[in-house]
Amino acid sequence: MPNPSVNSDDFDQSVDQSANGLSHLDAQGQAQMVDVSAKTTTVRTALAAAQVRMQPATFRAIQAGNAPKGDVLGTARLAGIMAAKQTAQLIPLCHPLPIQKVEVQIIPQPQLPGYRIEAEVKTKAETGVEMEALTAVSVAALTLYDMAKALEKSIQIESIHLVRKTGGKSGDYGIAR
Repeated sequence: MPNPSVNSDDFDQSVDQSANGLSHLDAQGQAQMVDVSAKTTTVRTALAAAQVRMQPATFRAIQAGNAPKGDVLGTARLAGIMAAKQTAQLIPLCHPLPIQKVEVQIIPQPQLPGYRIEAEVKTKAETGVEMEALTAVSVAALTLYDMAKALEKSIQIESIHLVRKTGGKSGDYGIAR
């Protein structure tokens, strides 16, 4: 059934919709997975980051390994790695990709206090791994919250963003030229 909020007359059928930024919509305005079969297979990387802010006492307890649920940082790091590999199961229009590398780092930031989470993902495929990197930092941050919520419920997850990407037709992003 067509989406009544989308006027299909607004779409020029002779123009590649991806050029108009509408690559995830078909001619009727329905969501679709983009066909990437004609794209060149290249090495692609993405780095995403997030920040988790907490009270000083919570930060000290995590750093000392005194959280009631155990290894907060190790569990969050592994959750981020697992999440990157499951992105296509979580985000409806993401392609399942062969992931060659996922590295999640959780970096103490005493001045916050809290942590910066970074995830770097690498593939050799027809499409990029930005969503995999963003999913990794998001789930790592959520896991950190879950593992530390017995210490503090007001932990804040902030600034989830793409830091850089390389490869593909659209080129590099976030890299000084």
